[in-house]
Amino acid sequence: MQEALVVRRETHIPAPPSAVFALLTDPEKILRWMGTEAEIEPQPGGIYLVNVTGARFARGSFREVVPVHRLAYSFGWDGSEIVPPGSSLVEIDLIEQPDGTLLRLTHTGLPNAEQCAGHAEGWAHYLGRLVEVAAGRDPGPDPMHGRYD
Repeated sequence: MQEALVVRRETHIPAPPSAVFALLTDPEKILRWMGTEAEIEPQPGGIYLVNVTGARFARGSFREVVPVHRLAYSFGWDGSEIVPPGSSLVEIDLIEQPDGTLLRLTHTGLPNAEQCAGHAEGWAHYLGRLVEVAAGRDPGPDPMHGRYD
């Protein structure tokens, strides 16, 4: 795997790891910051299914779930031949800090630089919305709503 084909994001979230973990694993809470529909079974082998923009489902399954500390799940897009369901891996670590949580996201297994750039943009967008929700603010309407790309 080429290091260039890895998406890495770190963001500080002004909430404890338990609150951030809930925002990542509770379907109702996920919809506050990302997506229009979600089916989540946060246990190894459980489904990860989120209609991210209202026009496209991300699908995979959980590989690792360590409550309030770590999530790893396969990831891909329904109907995509480039990044099919379950073809890449998202790993999220939550590190407790005195003033909240450091979220470290690593997304591997994407097939090319164009896909890495697109997913990096998407993760930056949605992690920004996650920060807003964790801080008790309304992120407003999602400008990505309806996008298929």
